[in-house]
Amino acid sequence: MMELVCPAGNFTSLKAAVDNGADAVYMGFNDHTNARSFSGLNFSDKQVDKAIDYARSRGKRVFVAINTYPHPARLATWEAAVDRAAAHRADALILADLGLMAYAAERHPLLPLHLSVQASATNLEALRFYTQNFGVRRAVLPRVLSMKQVAQLAAAAPCDLEVFGFGSLCIMAEGRCHLSSYVTGESPNIAGVCSPAKAVEWRETPQGLQTRLNGVLVDHYAAGENASYPTLCKGRFVVDGRRSHALEEPTSLNTLALIPELAACGVKAIKIEGRQRSPAYVAQVVATWRSALDEYFIHHSDGVTLDRKRREWDSSLRKHAEGVQTTLGAYDRVWQ
Repeated sequence: MMELVCPAGNFTSLKAAVDNGADAVYMGFNDHTNARSFSGLNFSDKQVDKAIDYARSRGKRVFVAINTYPHPARLATWEAAVDRAAAHRADALILADLGLMAYAAERHPLLPLHLSVQASATNLEALRFYTQNFGVRRAVLPRVLSMKQVAQLAAAAPCDLEVFGFGSLCIMAEGRCHLSSYVTGESPNIAGVCSPAKAVEWRETPQGLQTRLNGVLVDHYAAGENASYPTLCKGRFVVDGRRSHALEEPTSLNTLALIPELAACGVKAIKIEGRQRSPAYVAQVVATWRSALDEYFIHHSDGVTLDRKRREWDSSLRKHAEGVQTTLGAYDRVWQ
């Protein structure tokens, strides 16, 4: 059975994830030590205790993400976050920075370490490095590998592997967005936020709604057209006289169709992206994935039944996808 690891941006979302079938939730402290450092998200120390008690009382695990890279002059803040997670009895830490991994392994040797997707470990030697030097027990794979490449890694990996199953995609190496850094002055893998809310502007004009990021025009929409949150990579720009999504279309990863293949190659966990999403999103997406995993692993439904139900599941997930559309992303790169 693959573990279903689900987002908890706040206590309400954590409850939604736990109540709808998450096996584990991942969360962060309300500071720049985690990669979803949005106002109104994340947990104070008091809230962490409440959240862990709620999850534990229902047999669920809690992972704490400390997955940004420390500021040179503020390393103590990140080290303190590791100590806080240990004090709160987290089931695992999700880390990206080598120095923090060394610190955690030395100070809290019994606390399991998971390698964040931010570390971009895409090959066997990278996984061996992290397991041999820091005792990493699980690695979250970046969303740039094909299904064939995931299977090759899983066959020889020295640690458990976790892959993303649903949520936003990124055209950059995970967490290393130079576009956001250039326009807003805040690096996602240091400040913990892509397209920070303080830089976002929604402007009504005679030509329609405009979205801007730190003054830079990202997109404009006709009356009645759905407007998405302005991230530079998913804006529409005029290139060679043609206006289009020049870098990336707004769409969400959905790997429901790959559950049999992921299970067969030994992937241990499926991760749902979305700590910045609403509790309603979390509840619906988690419930859908719980149903799909149970149908496959517990009920052992035949292919015809799975295909029929998957159409229902896909329809439900599409309502919560960017641009109301989904993709298999790099998993479907047959040439890799």
